[in-house]
Amino acid sequence: MNKDWSRPYIISEIGCNHMGQFEIALELIKLSKDCNADYAKFQKRNNRELLTSEQYNAPHPVAYNSYGATYGAHREFLEFNQKQHAELKKYAESIGIRYTTSVWDVTSAREIIELNPDFIKVPSACNNHFELLALLRDSYTGDIHVSTGMTTKDEIKSIVNFFEEKDQAKERLVIYNCTSGYPVPFKDICLLEIVSLKENYANRVKEIGFSGHHLGISIDIAAYALGATWIERHFTKDRTWKGTDHAASLEPPGLQKLVRNLHQTHEAMAYKSQEILPIESVQREKLKYKKA
Repeated sequence: MNKDWSRPYIISEIGCNHMGQFEIALELIKLSKDCNADYAKFQKRNNRELLTSEQYNAPHPVAYNSYGATYGAHREFLEFNQKQHAELKKYAESIGIRYTTSVWDVTSAREIIELNPDFIKVPSACNNHFELLALLRDSYTGDIHVSTGMTTKDEIKSIVNFFEEKDQAKERLVIYNCTSGYPVPFKDICLLEIVSLKENYANRVKEIGFSGHHLGISIDIAAYALGATWIERHFTKDRTWKGTDHAASLEPPGLQKLVRNLHQTHEAMAYKSQEILPIESVQREKLKYKKA
């Protein structure tokens, strides 16, 4: 692998694609490992804290995808407790893949901080929750990854400034280009926002990432070539399963190919070590035009 160009880290975002079934969660960790992803990632919510009473008791906006009579009941069905997350982390590390999760609220953040994963992610929906950001910044020692879907440029600046107040941005903060949609059409991915993030923050944050909700795997290679060293994709065993995220997720063959292609792209990211490479010498002798 090329040591001069930062290697890609691939996150298999299992999220809630386990459909509330712990055994499926374990299976998706194993499949993520089999695909050679670096991290298996989940989500943690305290739904009573996160949702208003009105939101909690309202019906799911898409009844077909609901696992409960109300949106709150649906979310509770999909939620694992702290002990279960500890078991997921232990299992992941026992088979050679790292565990992490996104946290949506302060209570969830406190619970996951106790598990001490390498990093904790803040989803786009919560990146303006500064009480949550403060807890992670001031009470947790790992890296903090933040998605920037549905977020203005001024809001991104505020997030970076917030971590710079305690000199934490450069050492711990990773910001992700993201478009919040499931799935996202190609015209709305806006990959050049990665260039904008690099221009504005490459010297102020630790790294730049890309969280994709699109179809296929070609876009992720372009994101990496543009400078995103963390690539996150939703992952499922079966895209036809019940739930909102499955349609925008990769199945095992897709994730396996994505990891392979990103590693190959990393290997290709190099300048020539000499003007004529050894592999070219024989061809040069055989094919190069020689004046008679």
